[in-house]
Amino acid sequence: MKGYLIAATTLLLGYFAAVPTTSAEVPELDMQREPDVHSYARLQEISTSHLDLNVTVDFAKKQVQGHATYTLVRNGEAEAVYLDTRELTILRAEALVDERWQVTPHKLGLPHQVLGRELRIEVPETATKVRVHYHSAPTATGLQWLTPQQTAGKQQPFMFSQSQAIHARSWIPIQDTPAVRLTYDATVRTPKEVIAVMSANNELEPERNGEFKFSMPQPIPPYLIAIAVGDLQSKSISDQVAVFAESYIVERAANEFSDTPAMIETTEAMYGPYRWERYDLLVLPPSFPFGGMENPRLSFITPTIISGDRTLINLIAHELAHSWSGNLVTNASWRDLWINEGFTSYVENRIMEALFGERRANMELALGYQDLMADMNDLSAADTVLNIELGQRDPDDVFSQVPYVKGQLLLVYLEKKFGRELFDEFLRNYFRDFAFKSIDTAMLKSYIQRELLEQYPDVVSMAKLNEWIHEPGLPEDAPQPESDAFAQVEMQQKRWLKGGQLNTAEWTTHEWLHFINGLPLDISTANMARLDREFDLTQSQNSEIAHAWLKLAIQKNYEPARKRLRNYLLSIGRNKLVGPLYRELAKTETGLKWAREVFAEARAGYHPLTQSQTEQILQLD
Repeated sequence: MKGYLIAATTLLLGYFAAVPTTSAEVPELDMQREPDVHSYARLQEISTSHLDLNVTVDFAKKQVQGHATYTLVRNGEAEAVYLDTRELTILRAEALVDERWQVTPHKLGLPHQVLGRELRIEVPETATKVRVHYHSAPTATGLQWLTPQQTAGKQQPFMFSQSQAIHARSWIPIQDTPAVRLTYDATVRTPKEVIAVMSANNELEPERNGEFKFSMPQPIPPYLIAIAVGDLQSKSISDQVAVFAESYIVERAANEFSDTPAMIETTEAMYGPYRWERYDLLVLPPSFPFGGMENPRLSFITPTIISGDRTLINLIAHELAHSWSGNLVTNASWRDLWINEGFTSYVENRIMEALFGERRANMELALGYQDLMADMNDLSAADTVLNIELGQRDPDDVFSQVPYVKGQLLLVYLEKKFGRELFDEFLRNYFRDFAFKSIDTAMLKSYIQRELLEQYPDVVSMAKLNEWIHEPGLPEDAPQPESDAFAQVEMQQKRWLKGGQLNTAEWTTHEWLHFINGLPLDISTANMARLDREFDLTQSQNSEIAHAWLKLAIQKNYEPARKRLRNYLLSIGRNKLVGPLYRELAKTETGLKWAREVFAEARAGYHPLTQSQTEQILQLD
């Protein structure tokens, strides 16, 4: 597969030169990167530095149609540019030669189950741009189309994208690798009853005239190109932050996320300036498969974190933290995912500590550690390595707690070894030195060695760093986060199981999750019913608490929760919440049968990613 190989220094010079950044080049580092085996792009020959996207959103056909125009950067001798596609219909390709567009030959390669199809476009020697006319398929994995009945307002349809990890290629022909960084402009046509928003500049109250224009002046990797179209309203939180959402939830969301401006100020004070101008939030329908997606300037957010008490807004801190880790400094391939998510999880927890105190930050860190331990029990040893040998498996397969929490714990470990003040300075320099660049694990290790290990010898060895990154599981001396608040919950739990009462007046979502998840699996049906009577857990409107309770209800075959479980699975499509419930149901023959019946009804309202993952859990073809 030598066609996928990314050349080293010539490639980096080719597209780093197009990046408008004030940060200095990082000297004395080996800038040669490992290849991204999940892209057909031959970046050592031609890369792309700017996209002009011009599309129509057609709800009747469930497709986007139009053309994508790329500015070419020649990094070597080449007769063609190579793009990634998945289920796209390519109508024709053109090249801009001497300021005139001319049709140029193109060819689609054979389909690959994970990668899609290579698109080869011939480019004359003097061509400066190429344009691809195309339309997407109704089954595009990067788009979800909702009927009016599947929205809260019931009047207008809704469409949104999810391009991470390699789903941008399903709605745009593109060099779909995070090794590429490009700016973009877009013109989007829609029905006049709805508005379009993108991961770019967004008007807060655009005219509903059926045409919207966008610009993203900062260079981003393709997986951060995002679009949503629906009957959206906006509500400002500050001069820099606003919420977009359907009208039923926009006020609640603005109230829930009111700490976002303070989060920005806090992160800037710790790790340097916010580089993206605005930071807006889009609350998507409940079918959104993730908690959030860090699309720059417009993070996509699940409504399931709107609890009314702001106890789940660490997710907002996480998506904001990506503005430094992930969006500003990006993993060069998906085997380096921990560079995005481990650093982001660390920064997220630091934001929460600065704004809400150590007690809350420790609870969230401890819950993450518990989730990591649970994941590691189910994963193969090879999948508990940070710099994972992914091969050509679907990159979505590596989105476990390992890159998030194990990566976070590595940074916690380094902070404890070098001291917080010194480590914060290291991170500020890291975000400055690699701003608007994509790096891999080898480059990061070289930077850590130069800036920390060699500067402060005999604190952490390269052998220890390699153990964290390249060995399975956790090192013996890894941090084991604990929470005093959880210790108090456990004491109350023991008393309650002996017939005592619970004092939950001051409990947050975190204490409830620890309490429910820590209940013994041999808890009696009588005690399940007692808990339900006292705290109405079956009907909890906090999606995280309801999830934990319903999972326990499945394990205990607690019949009073069955109706609520059905409604929960029918109304929420977030993988983190529905996947474990389906997995628990699939452990018994009767549960599997019932889960398949519910899924058959719920499937149309799920995102394609949730559909495919649930089909695997339920062993459906």
